[in-house]
Amino acid sequence: MSPPRTAIRTDRLVLRPTSATDAERAFEIQSDWEVTRMLRMATFPADRQATFEWFADHEREWSAGEAYRFAVEIAGRMVGLVDVDVDVDEIKDGEGDLGYWLDRDSWGCGYAFEAANAVVRFAFGEIGLSTLKSGHAADNPASGRVLTKLGFVPVDIVERFSRPRGEPIQQCRYVLACR
Repeated sequence: MSPPRTAIRTDRLVLRPTSATDAERAFEIQSDWEVTRMLRMATFPADRQATFEWFADHEREWSAGEAYRFAVEIAGRMVGLVDVDVDVDEIKDGEGDLGYWLDRDSWGCGYAFEAANAVVRFAFGEIGLSTLKSGHAADNPASGRVLTKLGFVPVDIVERFSRPRGEPIQQCRYVLACR
């Protein structure tokens, strides 16, 4: 049974379950090359229809226990997203994948750490996961600092295809056991 779709409040942020109405703002954020080039599976230029379809499925994903996606808000404005994807084949192993992205104006303020920290607690406490995995492009050391500050431990570096860049990148992968 999935946890209820309720908001999480931190010192400076509100993390609320995403809704289909967040798609337009997400499209705006991902229309920025500097944001999207750091995401492995996004498209660039951003695809409005695909973004709307993805957001339209978030409530179903939550109910099915497949993914838990939170809009990151500052003063009522969505500035990004933090989520946990749960592979249904891996749920028996208690594993999930943590991801996050923020608009460029929100970089360097500690919001990624604050939001991800809250969702890590949610993943371990509310979903009951025992392990989280995450990763970042090797040329995105700021994301690596967020992960290590959260307690993630580096595992390896692998070559992965980056959809927005249209070429392989080096991806640094991490793992975090329940704390």
